[in-house]
Amino acid sequence: MDFIEELQWRGLIKDATDLEGLKERLKQPITLYCGFDPTADSLHIGSLQQILLLKRYQMQGHTPIALCGGATGMIGDPRPTTERKLQTLEEIEANTRSIEYQLGLFLDKTGPNAFIAVNNYDWLSKISILDFLRDFGKHFNINYMINKDIVSSRLQTGISFTEFTYTILQAADFQHLYRNFNCQLQIGGSDQWGNLTSGVELIRKTEGECTKVYGVTSALITKSDGSKFGKSEGKNIWLDPEKTDAYSFYQFWLNVTDDDVVSLLKRLSLKSIEKISELITSIQTDAHLRIAQKALAGELTELVHGQDGLAQALRITEVFFSGEWKSLSIDELRSALSEVPHTELCADALLIDVLVQAKIASSKREARELIQNGSIHINGDKTTDLAYVVSSEQAFGKQLTVVRKGKKNYFVVEHVSQ
Repeated sequence: MDFIEELQWRGLIKDATDLEGLKERLKQPITLYCGFDPTADSLHIGSLQQILLLKRYQMQGHTPIALCGGATGMIGDPRPTTERKLQTLEEIEANTRSIEYQLGLFLDKTGPNAFIAVNNYDWLSKISILDFLRDFGKHFNINYMINKDIVSSRLQTGISFTEFTYTILQAADFQHLYRNFNCQLQIGGSDQWGNLTSGVELIRKTEGECTKVYGVTSALITKSDGSKFGKSEGKNIWLDPEKTDAYSFYQFWLNVTDDDVVSLLKRLSLKSIEKISELITSIQTDAHLRIAQKALAGELTELVHGQDGLAQALRITEVFFSGEWKSLSIDELRSALSEVPHTELCADALLIDVLVQAKIASSKREARELIQNGSIHINGDKTTDLAYVVSSEQAFGKQLTVVRKGKKNYFVVEHVSQ
């Protein structure tokens, strides 16, 4: 199985301008690129597939270019529904710096095929409106552009000239990278197919009919129910540890369904085909052990957060089963319990009253029954004392008291001063 065949097995090739030609071309090192929009100061897990695709090519001896759209980000890639909100130049510059740094954590910056980071603001900002119309616009037929899916989907609701010209700017990027870096391949998500083919066509028209460059897309990752991938409870799962901590990141992957984990392992894991096949088999034989999910969660958490981050995620995960909350720091406790119900306590109070206040119990009568039945644990220890007082002195760091009802229902009491 050659490299292209492996990418096909992994579900990482959807459309290609000339797949057989590319397969032959990849027998020699090639330079390729993928673009990333600086819409935020961090990439999220929706970008992981393309980042890791660049890494896969680099591991095969090819040279990856990561392009940050400092210029195209000022316009925004057309969305299927509405116009994007424009960002300020200062916001885009700050986001671009952060993303360039982030990409350098995944791709090898040393050796003969070290990854190259570029910002298209460096060349697109120097093109005058007359040069744009003469040197680029002349090569694009309006009918050709209208027929592109992303444009045609907006014709009924309306699309501005600004977003309409986005595909020309991305084509100009490919041309620039071809001329200056001998870049002959662009990769991207399936929503970028129209932009990729625009670049291939522009290079063919300006560099000569015999010039060969390639475009390859991979299908966007969606959940088995067809919904958008990359969010948990409506929140993005970021690659920046300051935005999404290691534990939350690990838990996201640990909790993916059996139906989803097969596709995710193939697309995102750098493990061999043989190892992935073993993990897929484990779903069929020992699904309850979640071996595949643990393998995926461990690999990606270590990739993004490092060994220390993975160790922390595993330690917090284990505490949920052992109840040894005392082994965690305050920051780790907050991370572990960020999604559970919280209530604030301004002064020490009877446990019975706290259970009612926090809506752990619907009444004082129910609260007494829960305590007497041994259903309530405070900071990992069971209590049956009806006179128990929840106090900041006994709280972790004098800040947090962890309440468990039954086996799995957790609540946090946050002690605050008046």
